[in-house]
Amino acid sequence: MTEYKIGIDVGGTFTDFLLTFQDGTSEIYKVLSTPEDPSLGLLNGLSEMAEAHNVPLREFIKKVTTIVHGTTVTTNAVLTRKGAKTGLLTTKGLRDALEMRRGIREKQYDNRYTNVQPLVPRYLRYPVEERLDYKGDIITELKDRDVLDALQLFKKEDVQAIAVCFMNSFANETHESRAAEIIKQELGLGDASPYLTISSVFLPSIRFYDRVSTTVLNSYVGPILSRYLRSLVCKLEDIGFDGVLLLMQSNGGIVSPKIAIDRAAVTLLSGPAAGPVAGIEYASVQGYEDCITIDMGGTSFDAALIKDKTPLVTTEGEIDRLRIALPMLGIVTIGAGGGSLGWVDEGGLLRMGPQSAGSNPGPACYDLGGELPTCTDADLILGYLDKDFFAGGKIPLSFEKAEKAIKEKIADPLSMDVEQAAAGMYRVINVNMATGVHEVSVKRGHDPREFPLIVAGGAGPVHACMIGLELEIPVMIIPKESSIFCAAGMLISDLKHNFVRTYSTHLKEMEKQKFKTLFLDMEDEANRLLKSERIPENAIQHIYSVDLRYVKQYHEVNVEITSKDIEDGNIERIANQFHPEHNRLYGYSLEEQGTPIELINLRLLSVGKTVKPKFSEEEFVGTDPSNAFKKKRDVYLPLEETFVEVPVYDGHKMMCGNRVEGPAVIEQVNTTTFVTPEYNVLCDKYGSYTVYLKEKEKEIQKKLGMSS
Repeated sequence: MTEYKIGIDVGGTFTDFLLTFQDGTSEIYKVLSTPEDPSLGLLNGLSEMAEAHNVPLREFIKKVTTIVHGTTVTTNAVLTRKGAKTGLLTTKGLRDALEMRRGIREKQYDNRYTNVQPLVPRYLRYPVEERLDYKGDIITELKDRDVLDALQLFKKEDVQAIAVCFMNSFANETHESRAAEIIKQELGLGDASPYLTISSVFLPSIRFYDRVSTTVLNSYVGPILSRYLRSLVCKLEDIGFDGVLLLMQSNGGIVSPKIAIDRAAVTLLSGPAAGPVAGIEYASVQGYEDCITIDMGGTSFDAALIKDKTPLVTTEGEIDRLRIALPMLGIVTIGAGGGSLGWVDEGGLLRMGPQSAGSNPGPACYDLGGELPTCTDADLILGYLDKDFFAGGKIPLSFEKAEKAIKEKIADPLSMDVEQAAAGMYRVINVNMATGVHEVSVKRGHDPREFPLIVAGGAGPVHACMIGLELEIPVMIIPKESSIFCAAGMLISDLKHNFVRTYSTHLKEMEKQKFKTLFLDMEDEANRLLKSERIPENAIQHIYSVDLRYVKQYHEVNVEITSKDIEDGNIERIANQFHPEHNRLYGYSLEEQGTPIELINLRLLSVGKTVKPKFSEEEFVGTDPSNAFKKKRDVYLPLEETFVEVPVYDGHKMMCGNRVEGPAVIEQVNTTTFVTPEYNVLCDKYGSYTVYLKEKEKEIQKKLGMSS
């Protein structure tokens, strides 16, 4: 029997699907997202797949062995402040830590910049009498009466979720465990009881604000994700699905729904996290170990940097200015997508985004009621999109509605014609996206010109060449599955779990046995978790690291170590790893001065390896792309500032070795590639396009094994 695996990425405008077969071939599907209930769009996509295969949905779903799903449910709950009503139990005297944060103004010279509103209002932050010192020794015993009084308040206020975070509980969980025990006795367990997060279980690490913020975030989104996943599981069971459902996490790994419900905050960057994972694979098959991935969808633009086949990871992330201290991929996200709205600010400057038309009503050219000009409207006016072939013709575009929206909202206020206004919109959004790439590369000590750009998203290939020119990037790769890039990444992701233990000491004074024991404890926990997800022992890999800093510094540097370093307690080798990494990140090292190194956290990343879909390869057929030629049409060349007639090619007929000279347009059902005059394109054996500056012709042909 034929078996399928499906990757699903729910975006703000479209829900993307990649259906893969056992022989490595795949099919792409896109449906409009349903923000009111994302599972409806998901089921619409499954129904469309079944219809395309001429079988009933129940018969089709029986052949699906695995569904990997990236969700924006938790992200949207935070961004729209529509999470669960949450109560916080915290140490007496610290109830305002959520509001005070780290005491640092984000914009020091902006007196009108207001503080972010905490997710828990002050009256639901209940102070509990208890105290531990930094070593975990009890100074003041927990007052049970305070916990009981807090629960009376929470009952009265119909609180749906509770977070418990006491000072220094990472060093001794006794008081938090007792508080949890009382909560369970009083409020019970089960779906009807409030969702509960205990910081010493969820995130046992130093830094109180980081821990309390992350603990609250988990409780705030927990009930929302729980309801969504239980509803989704029921709907899938109703149509006969009996395969494996997995969720994408912010750290680039996947996880079972049961664990995702308990640790809901790990899904706060669920969708975008699959992009870098896919980027590694698409870069690797062409021999690159480093790359920058960009993904321009309908609402947002995501950029991430991969070095030595490893995405950059941060434990100091934020979502809507709220600190989240869980490991997450270092992705920069800005409001720049096909649906991004163009507008003129009070100073008369043209802006693009971050507001988006979304899927409802969508861009003006969709003719679904939208009257505001978007990036997609500008792309249509400039000739990059075919009004009769958008989404393969499923969504006919109205040139007149796009023209009217741009004229009224942009062109007339700026006293220019519609084409000039559209060109301005195109230029502004490209600069915005180039700035996003700058954030993940130059600001982290990397030169973007040294990295191939992996271009994804339905709108990404339309803008890729201009982003590349802005950043002087010579080579770009547009995967065959670029329009559903994150959905593809989900199917090649492994199960991943992160663990942390704080051990604050000077490195030279480290107790080797304690160091080893803490890692062993995390390993045992990881092994139990992965085995509960049906991962065999021989498919489990542990990656060890430590957070280090020079004494009296504020920020740590994460350094990877080996199991042998842990076994031997090899302090010297660990220090030798730290100095050059600190120098790379901050431009200096204090090794010669003999400045002591401080150990802060021990970290474990545990990976459960999964079976990956294969890349199917094509035979070389020659450089001539004439078989894919469709027609010619006028498109706007940004640097020349004029319309020119260029060839248009059918991307689905492009074969291995086909070479297209810019300027040109390559159309596929789910995306369009605009090739500027500075670039050429080669179709590789995996069906992906390598876009390169013309002077790189021989180098690229040799790399792809297509030298003439």
